[in-house]
Amino acid sequence: MTQSHNTLHTEDPADAGPLTPIRQPHQDLRLYFDDLSEGQVYTSLGRTITESDIVNFAGLSGDFNPIHMDHEFAAKTPFRRPIAHGLLVVAIGSGLTSQSPPLRVQAFLGIQELKFLEPVFVGDTIRVLCTVLSKEPTGRGRRGIVAWLREVYNQHGKKVQEGVTKVLVEGRGHRAKNDPAT
Repeated sequence: MTQSHNTLHTEDPADAGPLTPIRQPHQDLRLYFDDLSEGQVYTSLGRTITESDIVNFAGLSGDFNPIHMDHEFAAKTPFRRPIAHGLLVVAIGSGLTSQSPPLRVQAFLGIQELKFLEPVFVGDTIRVLCTVLSKEPTGRGRRGIVAWLREVYNQHGKKVQEGVTKVLVEGRGHRAKNDPAT
């Protein structure tokens, strides 16, 4: 066994031991349109909102409203402290739902009936409850539109946002008949 330029070389593959990579076929665990049923409920992991989130979102969006950025100004409001941008919470919630459940999403189609119910503050931890409202197959089973009720809750169990989103999800009809993943 020799070592050169931070690379380990062996003459006998049996000598490689744990350094030999184990190659396994990639397993895609994302769900298809066909795997979902109306009424199914999924809960995301939690995510704590930070002051950096708010500052970075202000820079990205251009929304420097003092209710988000100015502690002195915010102290004189009914909230008594800065609040997170509503659209920041929408964006973080969207990210949380990307794995609750993991889907074969082909397109995000829109948001309907979005409501901002309570303020979100630095230090709040949010989770998203995702409920399948409806399914509409399209493209002869190759895909379908899923409507989701997305409810965002803080660490106290208070609902802070809710809305309906629609996504286009790949269906099993898209897979080739000889594909082992079907």
